[in-house]
Amino acid sequence: MSGRILDGETVVRLVVNGEERRAIAEPRLLLSDFLRHELGLTGTHVGCEQGVCGACTVRVDGRPVRSCLLFAVQADGCRVETVEGLAPGEELHPLQRAFQRHHALQCGYCTSGFLLASLDLLEREPDPDEATIRAHLAGNVCRCTGYQTIVAAVVAAAAELRGEARA
Repeated sequence: MSGRILDGETVVRLVVNGEERRAIAEPRLLLSDFLRHELGLTGTHVGCEQGVCGACTVRVDGRPVRSCLLFAVQADGCRVETVEGLAPGEELHPLQRAFQRHHALQCGYCTSGFLLASLDLLEREPDPDEATIRAHLAGNVCRCTGYQTIVAAVVAAAAELRGEARA
């Protein structure tokens, strides 16, 4: 799928975090760069630019993708969710609260990718065990936390989302 070409440039139209957005993109512009530089959504981080670290994870049509491996024109017409859309207004999403409560972030660079990957897991599996969480998040790299606090945060968020616990 590609956007409409206007004076030699491509107009990319997306629904980002529930809001219709459009901007001009060169055909080779990565979705991560489009989100950050054209739409001003800087929560999507760019780490390795090879799809290995997971810092650039967003959801496209409900599925997690590495936005550094997808051209913006390939996402034309799609629904894109970024970390900025995780929670409406000033209230944090249960995952964000759990990450904060369990100190599951240190430098914060990888956090947006972990949050969106964790959201995907909890929508598929509302009561995951630690092994399932670790397997699902294996594609995301954190150089600061040692992962145990991230796993604990996902377990806590899952319980809260099931109505078993409250922040």
